[in-house]
Amino acid sequence: MHSLPSMRQLRYFIAVAETRHFRRAADSLGISQPSLSLQISNLEALLGTSLVERGRGPITLTPAGREVLVLARRAVDEAQAILDLTAAMRGGLTGTIRLGSSPSLGPYLLPRVVEHLHRTFPDLRLYIRERVPRLLREEVLNGTHDLILSQLPIQGRDLFVRRLFMEPLLLAVPSDHPLSGRTSIAVKDLAGLQVLSLGPEFVLHEQISVICAEYGAELVRDYEGTSLDALRQMVAMGMGVAFLPQLYVASEIDPREAGVAAVPLSRSSFTRSIGLVWRRGSGAGLTYDRIAKEVVDVSRSAFGRMLRFDG
Repeated sequence: MHSLPSMRQLRYFIAVAETRHFRRAADSLGISQPSLSLQISNLEALLGTSLVERGRGPITLTPAGREVLVLARRAVDEAQAILDLTAAMRGGLTGTIRLGSSPSLGPYLLPRVVEHLHRTFPDLRLYIRERVPRLLREEVLNGTHDLILSQLPIQGRDLFVRRLFMEPLLLAVPSDHPLSGRTSIAVKDLAGLQVLSLGPEFVLHEQISVICAEYGAELVRDYEGTSLDALRQMVAMGMGVAFLPQLYVASEIDPREAGVAAVPLSRSSFTRSIGLVWRRGSGAGLTYDRIAKEVVDVSRSAFGRMLRFDG
């Protein structure tokens, strides 16, 4: 009977494939480069085929290596799912989860979520990395992230989406703008406004484009922001108005300070949908469902009046 690859060998190979570099992979794994190279060589000898093309610069996977990578990720996911399942059955969450998060959401929600998870499940570790939503989708599919927190929609046959809540969008205007003193803004007031937005790599950009087209506002394409902070600063300088998410406004805009006023819109449909997304084949759906429930519970407790929940 032939020997099977070990989980360690598969994880090491995945790290090399993802970093495209032996030294960087070794650093990420906390081992020496010679030890890593030996393990990959042993794996190749066991399988009877080369998995990587060695040379100067970034390494390249062989055709066999690309096929093995797909199966290796699946095997590691399934092995982790066994651990996650037994941990969940014992009533707790354990292990390490790689969470990707949108920069337009994570900084304003995750601090409370992480604090709660650490207090409730001390054996659970979250590695959080911020990426723009378009990259988040690619990286959860290729295994860089176990799950991602982002604005929806994020689509794909191989992805499972769990909506968490709906977050209202407020209209940020300069403090001296005629709309700044309103308690709410009607959609008819949007006609003719110059609207600033994040770049097209954000899901929010497409949503704002649709709103502008439908209600007669003009999307300013010459000055697309790279962050919500950049949008707020451009609004303060009188370069236009911007739709900003409620959690960001609550965290970063003080109504007592001059510069920017954030005014609610009378249309309740001006919201963005927030969800957790993971690979259907990960085998850890039970764990991720539990995390989704914890995120909803924390959000409801901390921001219940600001957000809209199903049920």
